[in-house]
Amino acid sequence: MGKDPVTGAIPLWSYVAFASFHGPTFLYTKVQRMRDKTNGIAAADEVESGWWVGGRYASELGRRWAGTIDLTCEFPETSTQDRYLLLRCWDGVPPTPDQLETAAQFGVSARLAGSDVLVHCAHGRGRSTTTMCACLVKAGLYTTWEAAFDAIKKRRSCVKLNK
Repeated sequence: MGKDPVTGAIPLWSYVAFASFHGPTFLYTKVQRMRDKTNGIAAADEVESGWWVGGRYASELGRRWAGTIDLTCEFPETSTQDRYLLLRCWDGVPPTPDQLETAAQFGVSARLAGSDVLVHCAHGRGRSTTTMCACLVKAGLYTTWEAAFDAIKKRRSCVKLNK
């Protein structure tokens, strides 16, 4: 898709070459975001102090993040952050163990260096939740991924884990 690993931008050529992919994908995600708003699901939720999990529309919150972990291949990054990590994962596909370790180390480092960290995928349900579990365990806030998942689910009821 040509997504820039430094900025999260998707080049114009990608939109032209893959218009039949980008168009329906953007439309579906926009409709899902409207449904989420109707159902009271925020663009992102703070699951522990300074740790936020959400979807690609987290920029709606108008925050500047100390670090953003972006788990999408298919969308440009729209949030503002001091540090950015792109881990290319397709919707429905969990991050690899190596990607989870990279994300957890990045998240802990960004959290220590600044304020809030955002972990997001397209909708803020699967990829981002899996990654947030790794971050919270790495940060020492929970001893197991199960405990981290339970804590996340209390703050963002729509989450699930990709297996």
